[in-house]
Amino acid sequence: MPEPTEYPPEGPDSLGARFRQNEAILSESVPTAPADEAAPPVPAQASPRHPAPADEAEPLPAYAPTPAYGPSRQDPPGPLPDEAGPSRPPAPATAPEPPFTARPTAPAPEPEPAPVAPELGDPWHGGPKPPLYRPVPQAAPSVGSAGIEGAMVPDLVVDGAEHGALTVRAASVRGDSHRYQAEPRQDSVCVARIGSGESELLVLGVADGVGSAPLSHLGSQKACAFAAGALDRVAAPLATAVAEGDLAGFRALARQAVAEVATLLRHEAERYGRQPAEFATTLRLLVVPLDPAVRFRGLLTLGDGGTALLREGRWDLAAGGAEEEDAAVIDTRTPALPTTREPAATLIRTLPGDVLVVCTDGLSTPLAGDQDTAGFLARTWSGERVPGPADFLWQLQYRVKSYDDDRSAAVLWEGPAR
Repeated sequence: MPEPTEYPPEGPDSLGARFRQNEAILSESVPTAPADEAAPPVPAQASPRHPAPADEAEPLPAYAPTPAYGPSRQDPPGPLPDEAGPSRPPAPATAPEPPFTARPTAPAPEPEPAPVAPELGDPWHGGPKPPLYRPVPQAAPSVGSAGIEGAMVPDLVVDGAEHGALTVRAASVRGDSHRYQAEPRQDSVCVARIGSGESELLVLGVADGVGSAPLSHLGSQKACAFAAGALDRVAAPLATAVAEGDLAGFRALARQAVAEVATLLRHEAERYGRQPAEFATTLRLLVVPLDPAVRFRGLLTLGDGGTALLREGRWDLAAGGAEEEDAAVIDTRTPALPTTREPAATLIRTLPGDVLVVCTDGLSTPLAGDQDTAGFLARTWSGERVPGPADFLWQLQYRVKSYDDDRSAAVLWEGPAR
């Protein structure tokens, strides 16, 4: 082992002298003990280059200041006692993974397409081009021009009923011309049940307000309501006449009911302070017994419109016409309530599977004069399934150029007895 290197003695201005001077300053800064408890003298610390003799080395007192160059605090590894969280359970032993082997993967199933809501779209039309008018409601009638009652008439209505083997669909739609001119729908439709017990009857009706009458939209509505009430008051004898095929008795009761409707319409005109002709309207009613054993149906008409029978896919546009006193089932006459009160009345015999239609001339005219309309409705209404109300409304609006009047119909499907 080599001998330690000897250094020459340091002068008064050497580094060792300055170090001893700093030690003396530090020793003076130590607080002194009281006189009666004099602190033992602190021996001068040896410098690194001048170690103290072995017999002079003593431990530092407890109150000695920590040297500024002392080592920093070293905390034990891991969390402190007050910082330690709950102990974790030991990790479960895992079996060694088997060697990787490629496995054939099945193709991912293709996602199912999102369901598409059914949409009927615009009504179908005959001919190469649709009518110029849009097939949707247009400007609403104004209270100022049509009055409150006229402004509140819906653009279209749909109704229906089911009693045993009988299924009814009915609708009334404002025509293109009235939509374009923002006028109220003048047609009305009626589905009502009258009588009670064995005398219960269905009353299906349509009314067509005369276009030149300013309050004909009110006349058609009130004519349907007044007619249902008038027939209900004679429901028992009316049901008997129809069930027995008593045409004379049915005609007498039909005339009595229509005369009552005319009288009530005149009173209504007086209540409004208007002339009775301002409420002018046609009326067409079908009386149907609910008894499935009865095959007769009573028909009474006043004014234009139509009645048609669909049997085995073929139209009979003159059903019962021979018994209507030389009046065709579909006619173009314009007698109207309340000035006219003499209806035509007849009985029609139906079979299971028949479809019986009463309608205003907005449908009867194209049904008789346009093959596309007749063919379309024959296909859609002669199927095994009776259309739902929304489908029926869409079908009824089959469009043909130049036929822009209001269109209303009440249709009866004659099913087999249940």
